[in-house]
Amino acid sequence: MVRLISSGSPFESKIGYSRAVVDQDMVYVSGTTGYDYAVMKMPEDAGAQARNALGTIDKALGEAGSSLKDVVRVRYYLADMAHYDALVAVAGEIFGDIRPAATMLVCGLTTPEMKLEIEVTARIGAHQS
Repeated sequence: MVRLISSGSPFESKIGYSRAVVDQDMVYVSGTTGYDYAVMKMPEDAGAQARNALGTIDKALGEAGSSLKDVVRVRYYLADMAHYDALVAVAGEIFGDIRPAATMLVCGLTTPEMKLEIEVTARIGAHQS
């Protein structure tokens, strides 16, 4: 049975998506930006946006019975290559030992304050196999 996970973001109901979808032992986490959902503000700094996005992702994975250690695929979307170093510094801290398959794209994002978006796929228990 598929299980839907919500982070409580108003964007999820407005657009019609789930923060994450759990299908058997796989967890598919939607593209996640750097909003601080507690105050509904986007930090100016790309590194802070990356930390917020990965925090939101980590919370969704935890609710799914997984963790960042189980991430097998990550996609990074940058609005501008000028944000590359800030993203890489944070991603390297989180994924340096995990080393999931990864892709980075430079593309337009939905609002000007968004500097990046991160999407992951995890397999529950992957870090134990």
